[in-house]
This record gives sequence, C-alpha cells and structure tokens, in this order.
Amino acid sequence: MGKNNKTCPNCGRKMKQQFIGLQHCKCGMSWKRDIGFFERTNDMVFALKRVHIGKKVKQKPIIRFDDK
Repeated sequence: MGKNNKTCPNCGRKMKQQFIGLQHCKCGMSWKRDIGFFERTNDMVFALKRVHIGKKVKQKPIIRFDDK
C-alpha cells in the first residue's frame, strides 16, 4: 500500500484520492491532511485554493460550506 492509500476506519476499504491531501471513501468518510478523518455532509464543497509562496503558486484543498 502506497503512502497516499488510506484505509477507511468505518468499512475498511481503500480511500480514493480527489486532490493531494484529500481522500474519500464510498461510505461517506473522508480524510484531509490537517484535519484527519471526518464524515462528509451534503453542504460540503471541496475545492482547490491557490496560494502564492514566493514565486511559486501551490494549490491546497479547502472545504467550503454551501448555503442553500
């Protein structure tokens, strides 16, 4: 198992990577590098935020909450 293959604590399946540092499982569990494991809800929107570090532009995954 590679470094970016996590195993879901709920169902034991391998999690799929959406972005670098963000992985999802079919059962509704997700993993983010700085948060750890958490349950997804319907109002969560996963996106990439561009951050300028010196001359480089890096993309970091963020979670926004949709207000409907």
